[in-house]
Amino acid sequence: MLHHIVMWKIKATADGSSREANIAKARALLDACAHLVPGMERFEVAVSHGDLECTHDLVLNSSFTDREALAAYQNHPSHAALKPFMRLVVQDRQCMDYET
Repeated sequence: MLHHIVMWKIKATADGSSREANIAKARALLDACAHLVPGMERFEVAVSHGDLECTHDLVLNSSFTDREALAAYQNHPSHAALKPFMRLVVQDRQCMDYET
């Protein structure tokens, strides 16, 4: 199993919208990527809660059967389509992939 975790810190304002609006849009775009490819076992998108101390605003916690399934997701047109928006609104991005 290959786990793919990505965390994003969203800019205070970007693309003419507030952090909150861009977080909501980013979450919707990511949620639309669930079940895109065979071998996607888990795909969970979550937003941090304002009452918790967090360093990032948004997280993707996903798992794939193997590297090929992850590559298929990363190269899927629906995933590629959200990248331009994310580049506009993201202040910081952290990613970790690991196998179990």
